[in-house]
Amino acid sequence: MNRGAVGKVLAIRGHIAQVEFGDDRPLMHQMLVAQDDPEVKMKVYTSSSDRSFYCLVLCNAERVWRGMKMVNSGEMMSIPVGKTVLGRIMDVFGKAADGGDQIEFTDRRPLFSQSPDYGQVLAHEEIWETGIKVIDLFSPLMKGGKMGLFGGAGVGKTILLTEVMHNVVTTKQEKNLSVFSGVGERTREGHELYEGIKARGLLPNICLIYGAMGENASVRFLTGLAGVTLAEYFRDQGKDVLFLIDNVFRLAQAGNELATLMNSIPSEDGYQPTLTSEMAEFHERLVSTKSGVVSAIEAIYVPSDDLLDNGVQSIFPYLDSVVTLSRTAYQEGRLPAVDILASSSAVMNPIVVGKKHYDTAIKAQMVLKKAESLDRMVALVGESELSPENQLLFRRAKKLKNFMTQSFFVAEEQTGKKGVSVPLADTIKGVADILNGKYDQISENKFLYIGAAEEAVAALVNG
Repeated sequence: MNRGAVGKVLAIRGHIAQVEFGDDRPLMHQMLVAQDDPEVKMKVYTSSSDRSFYCLVLCNAERVWRGMKMVNSGEMMSIPVGKTVLGRIMDVFGKAADGGDQIEFTDRRPLFSQSPDYGQVLAHEEIWETGIKVIDLFSPLMKGGKMGLFGGAGVGKTILLTEVMHNVVTTKQEKNLSVFSGVGERTREGHELYEGIKARGLLPNICLIYGAMGENASVRFLTGLAGVTLAEYFRDQGKDVLFLIDNVFRLAQAGNELATLMNSIPSEDGYQPTLTSEMAEFHERLVSTKSGVVSAIEAIYVPSDDLLDNGVQSIFPYLDSVVTLSRTAYQEGRLPAVDILASSSAVMNPIVVGKKHYDTAIKAQMVLKKAESLDRMVALVGESELSPENQLLFRRAKKLKNFMTQSFFVAEEQTGKKGVSVPLADTIKGVADILNGKYDQISENKFLYIGAAEEAVAALVNG
């Protein structure tokens, strides 16, 4: 067909090369290899004219020169799959990145594939408990759904993501697997995550694929899709897959860098015109089928804490649950620093979560909303100037906020506090008791970093 067709490099812009072919033109996503240097590889990305194509350079761009002959391999870009990738870190090319032996494999899968037909997609209405109080109560993760963790720099997105992974993977280990895709994040964070997972004995159930911040835009862009490919493979093997990515904004940012090199006319906010289709291509493959389940948790960096940024907004339509992290809560020392009133879940209805859960969550949000409206008054004249009813409500809201704090397993070394996983039933009971006045005589400070609400009573007794 078009295997063996030879093209010529017309121009090089960073990690984008423009390659011209004759009548035998390559297909999208096919791999090109330099005629005189097999280490120089490119992936056909998009057409630039009738006979020329923009290609992603997947090696050091200094090895590419104008006039270089590129041969179409006829193969799509693919990544190794199988049990041998579990417990390993690899890059987008399938090479080991953990200092161990090269990964042996018998099968590969193309990075670019179609999402399943609508008839194959299976919808679930089952809650997947994470053991994290504030998430399970206000923004529950649906099995087979997608959750987004939104926050600016340094408010705890990564640690919350890894805590969820720890809690979910440690339950039903025989069926649960996790795929972690690190896109555009720091190498140090990736190393710490790997060492933490290894120390807790969770490595055999997790596959990690990294495209760090220092990598070129082509590698960072493809790393997210490589992670999706691995999740699809394990799903088709009948596993319940938890797919985690840190973070999706860097994926959009890498696509923007590539679009700039291809002289694409920018769209809204200066982003690439293909942003929405790139987000669709990524998210619509992360679905559950009759073979297995894929649940996704995505960390999303919010530039300048602006949730209206177009790159951030392009992700919202695909999420079932939204967890928004607050810099104000972080500065107050409440971790996880979740803004409860800015977080939501599409599964928050009585049919899915149950009437008691639904009623408790809605009542808690109403109390927090009312307390928020009283904040300015308290700041100006003090809490003692509120009416007795508002004073009671304000104090209960503070207890509720403090009760939503929690010590994490993955942060035990940093905090010196033992991590705790709280069953959803205990969370619902504790919140309901706070709202009903059971703990009105206990100071709100006793509710910081405890598990079940009864521990506040024990703390009071013990002084």
